[in-house]
Amino acid sequence: MTDRNIAVYYAWSRPGEINAPLSTIENRFPALFESRRMLYPHLEELSDPIRFDQGIGGFLSHILKKNFVSFVEQTKSQTHHPVIETERVAEDGVQTPLDEAYLMGIDTLIVISFDSLRTGQVASAEEIAAVRAFLENPDHLLFVCPHHDVGEAEGLAGGKRFEAQEAEFFHHGDRTLPPQQGFGGFGRSLLAGLGVPVENRFGLHPAAEPDGSPVPIEAERALDRLGLLKEVTTFNLHPHLPHLVPVADGAGKFDVLARQSIDPKAPPHPFTKDGRWNFDALLQTRAGVFAGTLLVSDATLYSSTAGGLESLKRLWTNIVQRPVSA
Repeated sequence: MTDRNIAVYYAWSRPGEINAPLSTIENRFPALFESRRMLYPHLEELSDPIRFDQGIGGFLSHILKKNFVSFVEQTKSQTHHPVIETERVAEDGVQTPLDEAYLMGIDTLIVISFDSLRTGQVASAEEIAAVRAFLENPDHLLFVCPHHDVGEAEGLAGGKRFEAQEAEFFHHGDRTLPPQQGFGGFGRSLLAGLGVPVENRFGLHPAAEPDGSPVPIEAERALDRLGLLKEVTTFNLHPHLPHLVPVADGAGKFDVLARQSIDPKAPPHPFTKDGRWNFDALLQTRAGVFAGTLLVSDATLYSSTAGGLESLKRLWTNIVQRPVSA
């Protein structure tokens, strides 16, 4: 047992997500009924419309949020405190900002930036100041976790846009995804406000072993100051994972702690055309950037549904049981 105080901040606006028009397929979550239709017979336990909202809200409640239950339950069992779970904008429209009052007493903050870019979630100046103050404590740990940005085709039109999005779609192979789906606006804005901007590019398909387990990560263990990767050998096999790229003022302020291999059997992706077959999956701010530690990873590093669970549980344990920093 530890005395760690953990908060998981889901950076989406629930009303903004669930009110996306179903007539538009891009840049929204699927409705629960769409997931059931495309994945049949999987998810048929959620088919009763009286018990389960068949819209986008049902997908958020009964599929997406369920992915994080194992992390929350394990963390509760390893600490003396309940995990604080918060949606940025709840179903009733009430917003809970990531401000000084929210962060009071927390030493480990995980920002699940699974917010659609379409909903425009942006960290305010007050929130950025509060998180900057949070990172002034050497014992504090912040994970900012966006998801993929699939099908981004700025500047492309007509056939060129279609060609680029089609290549990404067939590479990741998940037919439940629309041709364009971008996440992580809140996380991006928070990182930019802190002076360490990072982009979450693409949705790359990770490599698996012949037995279906994840291929081991390429870990830079000598750079792992907190020992978070101790006995961690793999991440997960979510079919579309981002390449994390520090940009502008963020360049030179991060180390890459872990890379994942890209499936060489997947259809070609623009990212691999020059021969690169891994992507940067875990970044850590270099010593001296903040007194505390900031890491950037994919949101699914805290999910239990895409394989590699035993290794992920080791990572979660390392986060909770890390030594106290003076």
